Amino acid sequence: MDYESVMKLALERGFYFPSCEVYADAQAGFWEYGPTGVSLKNKFLELWRRELIRRDGMLEIDGSQIMSKSVFEASGHLGNFADPIIKCKKCNSTFRADKTIAEICQIEIPESAELDEFDNAINENNIKCPRCKGDFDKTKNFNMMFKVGIGPEEEEAYLRPETCQSIFVDFPRLFKTMRGKLPLGIAQVGKSFRNEIAPRQSLLRLREFYQAEIEVFCNPNKLDEMDNFSEIENTIIRIQTDEEPVAMTCKEAIESKIVPNKFVAYYLAILTEFYEKTGIDLTKSRFRKLGDKEKAFYAEVAFDFEVETTIGWLELVACNYRSDYDLSSHAKKSKEKFEVMDNDEKVLPHVFEISMGIDRSLYTILEYSLKDDKENDRVVLSLKPYLAPTHVGILSLVKKDGLKEKTDEIYLKIKRKFDAFLDHSGAIGRRYRRLDEIGAPFAITVDHQTLEDETVTLRRRDSMEQERIKISELDSILSDSVAFP
Repeated sequence: MDYESVMKLALERGFYFPSCEVYADAQAGFWEYGPTGVSLKNKFLELWRRELIRRDGMLEIDGSQIMSKSVFEASGHLGNFADPIIKCKKCNSTFRADKTIAEICQIEIPESAELDEFDNAINENNIKCPRCKGDFDKTKNFNMMFKVGIGPEEEEAYLRPETCQSIFVDFPRLFKTMRGKLPLGIAQVGKSFRNEIAPRQSLLRLREFYQAEIEVFCNPNKLDEMDNFSEIENTIIRIQTDEEPVAMTCKEAIESKIVPNKFVAYYLAILTEFYEKTGIDLTKSRFRKLGDKEKAFYAEVAFDFEVETTIGWLELVACNYRSDYDLSSHAKKSKEKFEVMDNDEKVLPHVFEISMGIDRSLYTILEYSLKDDKENDRVVLSLKPYLAPTHVGILSLVKKDGLKEKTDEIYLKIKRKFDAFLDHSGAIGRRYRRLDEIGAPFAITVDHQTLEDETVTLRRRDSMEQERIKISELDSILSDSVAFP
């Protein structure tokens, strides 16, 4: 299904919708999750914790969203975190230079390129303002940080543009108090804020968005000393450099030197294994190795995990080897010590980052899961059962003859353990279709036979098969089916 179909589902079934939509002055780039969206997001994050955080005993923190000016002076964001913009001389409209050039004449220029490259492309291709056909002024950099004033004196601070900086500044305390040992992964889930020039396409480019970031602190002298590399050496990853993506094992990626070391290969592999469990088709994914002009200013080596969708390739995760850029910068600015002991060696750790965009990931899961079942005249969201916002719908065939009361009784027994939806109203077929659209893998129907023999009809979402089961078996059947892998 395409973007428009996902958008229609999101709005009609409570997955997500624009913030403050009742007001004309509502700003673009701010979206809110409804009940089904929140449930899907929470289950996605629980899978993330199971497959990545707990796998290697990582730590998870919850840092402040507003941080001091010094943090972002040290991190380089105040000096380097900018997008190229162009302004029309005639109507004063502002656009992102790289996106405008790409849309009008299909020339791809990395956003981190020199400003002259954008100006030259605009002049050589006679690119005009899309709104009034006026001429553009010279390209400038626009810093995307949201500035805030704290207290009556409005002391300068900033909303974080990424969640990881609190991990870096907290690292010495965390390593000491949690008895850390390298390599050490520290994770955080939360909102980040970027003053995007032209937010678009709902969850795909936001000004306020969710990230799930992992920073793995390591000894740079031991990047090929991975005791658990054998766990993933045969995991298939799809790597793209200059040509089409090539599928290879992690072992082959190391031997061919496409991936620099076992340390990086390990985390690319477990990220791949995670996304496989979300229901995304990994044959349409790639780790794209970024060139020098594409990498973030702090990255030595960078891979973007991207998935092909109906609106093009989407970057879901940025995988950056940040070396000691962050810790050395904060040590210099704060005058504090960030070195730690690794056995008998004093080390300033290097960092490998797995920075996941939650909103984009959820959109991609929805697009890959949404099916148009024309044969059965229905739209079905075939989510993995453990990601489904609603596990089971509990329906009465009719509301009379004691069926409503029996249905309510079953619902009360189930709702504390499973995400259940109680529905007494409308034709049973229509109620099944509504459950299909929100991805509920099961529906239970209570009918007159239920009152005679304590059985119900269990309907399965994908196959539409129905079977008669005992009420006493419901708990075990649902538990086995919706449990995380």
